[in-house]
Amino acid sequence: MTLPLTSKLSLAIPLRLQSNKLYQNDIPTGSGRQVIDTITANTDDLGPWSLDFVRKNHISSSWKVVGLENSDESNSTFSEPNQIVADFERETSHVKQENVATDDDHSQFLDTPAKLARRKLREKRREKRAAELVQRDDEATAKLENAAIEHSKAVDSAVLGKYNIWRRENENENSDSTVRLIRDQMIMARVYSSIAKMKNELDLYQELLTRLKESQRALGDANADANLHHSAPERIKAMGQVLSKAREQLYDCKLVTRKLRAMLQSADEQVRSLKKQSTFLSQLAAKTIPDGIHCLSMRLTIDYYLLPPKKRKFPKNENLENSSLYHYAVFSDNVLAASVVVNSTIINAKEPGKHVFHLVTDKLNFGAMNMWFLLNPPGKATIHVENVDEFKWLNSSYCPVLRQLESAAMKEYYFKADHPTSLSAGSSNMKYRNPKYLSMLNHLRFYLPQVYPKLDKILFLDDDIVVQKDLTGLWSVDLHGKVNGAVETCGASFHRFDKYLNFSNPHIAKNFDPNACGWAYGMNMFDLKEWKKKDITGIYHRWQNMNENRVLWKLGTLPPGLITFYGLTHPLDKSWHVLGLGYNPSIDRAEIENAAVIHYNGNMKPWLELAMTKYRSYWTKYIKYDHPYIRNCNLSE
Repeated sequence: MTLPLTSKLSLAIPLRLQSNKLYQNDIPTGSGRQVIDTITANTDDLGPWSLDFVRKNHISSSWKVVGLENSDESNSTFSEPNQIVADFERETSHVKQENVATDDDHSQFLDTPAKLARRKLREKRREKRAAELVQRDDEATAKLENAAIEHSKAVDSAVLGKYNIWRRENENENSDSTVRLIRDQMIMARVYSSIAKMKNELDLYQELLTRLKESQRALGDANADANLHHSAPERIKAMGQVLSKAREQLYDCKLVTRKLRAMLQSADEQVRSLKKQSTFLSQLAAKTIPDGIHCLSMRLTIDYYLLPPKKRKFPKNENLENSSLYHYAVFSDNVLAASVVVNSTIINAKEPGKHVFHLVTDKLNFGAMNMWFLLNPPGKATIHVENVDEFKWLNSSYCPVLRQLESAAMKEYYFKADHPTSLSAGSSNMKYRNPKYLSMLNHLRFYLPQVYPKLDKILFLDDDIVVQKDLTGLWSVDLHGKVNGAVETCGASFHRFDKYLNFSNPHIAKNFDPNACGWAYGMNMFDLKEWKKKDITGIYHRWQNMNENRVLWKLGTLPPGLITFYGLTHPLDKSWHVLGLGYNPSIDRAEIENAAVIHYNGNMKPWLELAMTKYRSYWTKYIKYDHPYIRNCNLSE
């Protein structure tokens, strides 16, 4: 609405209401009836229409001042009314004072004490109400923030979908705005369709459903504006019209809020369900053997048992118990992975002839492992392959974990038909039901002195590692009387003992520090002399017996390893062993390339399709893809 103003003094003319009647002094005749009507809409409770009223009650931005010539404020709005009114006050103060002093009739415009008291009371009530609303908003915000923090703690980081502001699609904040608009329209259409059905507005309900289906077809699987169907603009316009109609007929703030909250909760539940399914599938993929590796193992096994017994033996067996050489222990049922460990170690060794590899596998892969290294001997190095099932001393009467694995309770835990291992159920414990925990190959690391009684030191290597430098320097590291030399993995607050052990159990709480630093299996230097002195295997047996019902830790070898070697582990320099290539996409490339050993711990093993491409080349460069067996089994980079 436009307010003509022929003089700056116009706003200063005192006007008031008394018994709903308007008294006016010197209002310009050109001001129009609209001004009069607007002023008469005020009640006596609001007090006189004055500059004080204007200053306290901002005029709408639609009011404009016109008729001010030769002024910088010409054609400006009242978006800043306080400043304009202040200017008017300064220019008209002497006029008001004069009017009050000389005109007895104008004394009636002064506020009475009762009105002032009521005004102060109203202001106090407003301030109190505003303070209550602010406090309520602060409390609600704090509750939402705390709930969000707690929820974020329960959700695993999705490293593969990590948000990065430097990604190209995030350079323009308005990119793909059409896609987002369609999605927003579809959300509101679902809200209003639900309300329409509830209020029995069936025609509007059907119209909303029709437009919703059209928008869904126009959107399809598009994630970018460029991929949208050509009919998208028409669908947006049509949906906008029906949403406007629905808003006029059905809009109820509380009801819409409830519907949106319900949709948000439903979406949250769907996300949780999908995360469970994702966890299940990643665990399932991690424990499967690719067809190519299975083919390789089967072909090698057949050819091994076709060999005459004399050709099944490895040379240089005299080196197997020579303590002056560098001995490695590798326990694996994966022929290709074991070959990478051996090949990478030998290629980067300064004196390959002084290295001895002790490979242990299961009876299923024993023939394949032998045949591979008979066909591909590791140069001047010595190699020996053994079958874990032929270790007669490793039986359930001696080994607690083997006895537990054979128990009815453990079989029920692993093989009970109604365990939630389906896609629909997900299964948070799928990780602990990996078959590797049922294999004694995984637990053989606690029996190294029994397997190699004549050796003084041995370097244990996992089969998911790659050696990039000569490792002989590890044999000269002073362990200071400790049994295990390993790289620590803890940071400021993670990978400490409380992550792996149940500190609510008194046996754990009174014997271990929850903040003690964890360390990594995968590359460990073991002093077997100190091992025997301190009876490490006996310590392991004692704790394993106490954990028969899995009350101290979940299944696996790292938790009992942390317990068994507690206070007996010497930290190695981190450059010896870099971890995380099987789950962390953010490892610095320089750190990887400077490491002596890189470890693909995690689900994304380099021989699986779900391996991270950026790290896979470090592993594949040690495989001869032109080898007849590998080529025939369709194994490729």
